[in-house]
Amino acid sequence: MIKLIEMDENVTLSAQMEENVGPVILINKFNVKPEDVDQLLKAWTADATYFKQQPGFISTQLHRGIAGSCIFINYAVWKSTQHFKEAFNRPDFKSKLGEYPDSTTTSPHLFKKIAIPGICFDQ
Repeated sequence: MIKLIEMDENVTLSAQMEENVGPVILINKFNVKPEDVDQLLKAWTADATYFKQQPGFISTQLHRGIAGSCIFINYAVWKSTQHFKEAFNRPDFKSKLGEYPDSTTTSPHLFKKIAIPGICFDQ
């Protein structure tokens, strides 16, 4: 079974889902043993396919660390925390978590863009 490790020890994903903001970016770090990479990719693909069909989903992208790394980073853009929360809490999504390899740890966290003058915009 996939193991959740909070990215921020002071703010849980559950607490974040109670904030009513948007758009939000989900960043999720996955760690897996080398022999389980194919199963992780298969499970993640099933999740991404599910999320693409949910209201409020905008986009997603998966990245893998280089040089044989078995760390993956996913980011997904949602219209709001409410949209993400509804999709995340559906029983049909929760049942998909069992498809991940037992060696998988995951650290999902929600973010919002911030503006830094002359460098990045929050829009």
